[in-house]
Amino acid sequence: MVLFLVLAALIWGLGRLMKTPPQARILLIGILYVLVIGLLVALPQDAPLRQTLGGSAREWLAVGVLGAVGFGYSILLRRLKTRVRPENQTTQTRDAPDPEAPLNDAELDRYARHIILRELGGPGQRALKRSKVLVIGAGGLGAPVLQYLAGAGFGTIGVIDDDVVSASNLQRQVIHRDADIGRPKVFSAREAMMALNPNIFVRPYNRRLTEEIAADLMSEYDLVLDGSDNFETRYLVNAACVGAGVPLVSGAIAQWEGQISVYDPANGAPCFACVFPKPPAPGLAPSCAEAGVIGPLPGIVGSMMAAEALKIIVGAGTSLRGTLLIHDALEGESRRIAVARRPECAVCGKAS
Repeated sequence: MVLFLVLAALIWGLGRLMKTPPQARILLIGILYVLVIGLLVALPQDAPLRQTLGGSAREWLAVGVLGAVGFGYSILLRRLKTRVRPENQTTQTRDAPDPEAPLNDAELDRYARHIILRELGGPGQRALKRSKVLVIGAGGLGAPVLQYLAGAGFGTIGVIDDDVVSASNLQRQVIHRDADIGRPKVFSAREAMMALNPNIFVRPYNRRLTEEIAADLMSEYDLVLDGSDNFETRYLVNAACVGAGVPLVSGAIAQWEGQISVYDPANGAPCFACVFPKPPAPGLAPSCAEAGVIGPLPGIVGSMMAAEALKIIVGAGTSLRGTLLIHDALEGESRRIAVARRPECAVCGKAS
């Protein structure tokens, strides 16, 4: 078998030097393999060449079957990749940032207004660079959240959304442009984020968040920001974050009013299900498409979400853990409601 491997390596190496197509090299190795099988079948048991080739024809056939299975699998993978929708083939143009790399001169200049803040400074900015945060949704709340996370220098930002940009989005989802209509939101958002700050790394997930992937996805990040527009997704995100022990900054908007809180049972705060054990009855919490929403409201609440994310990552100030902040844009006022964990909570309670 050693002789066969040496000959196969020579065929492949010489073919590569001569720029022979891979298919031709594989064909030659296949011919060599068939020749070996033929010799093992034809030669008598005590023939010296048979001993040199080693093994029996049956063993060589088994090796050939395994090789064929591996080769077939690789072909199948290539074919599957060609069936990926074109928009999902968008790739990142740079590697993820080195979490231990110091801030370079360009970054020191870019983040100068952060660095002079006593509560943040250089160590805080480096913490942002090392951080990995996931944003659920690239729509109303996701748009300002992603813009401010990118501008602030969060090192790795994931964003998951399966929707495409439509004309009705542009009144409030300011990360997208008119030319983006019809494009997947995650790729439109990524393009705008990289144009704003090329020092960050963006992971776009152009798919719907499902129960099958939620737990594994949340566990890859230090913090999750939920800007989804339906209770099904909010409960799914909350359960996955509780399971992974990851803090959750959650926001919601409708008409003139928005709310935000930080759900973090691992640090004594309630989870989303503690505050909202059951979804509201049909019709009581209509979506933005049904009830409407003022354009600047997502920017107000989304900016608050980004500020909470920054405070949590750098350990500055007092976060909204244990507090539900409600903003009424029509009356121009905000109010705070204290919220607490429920021992009987089905998600984070003692019985869960």
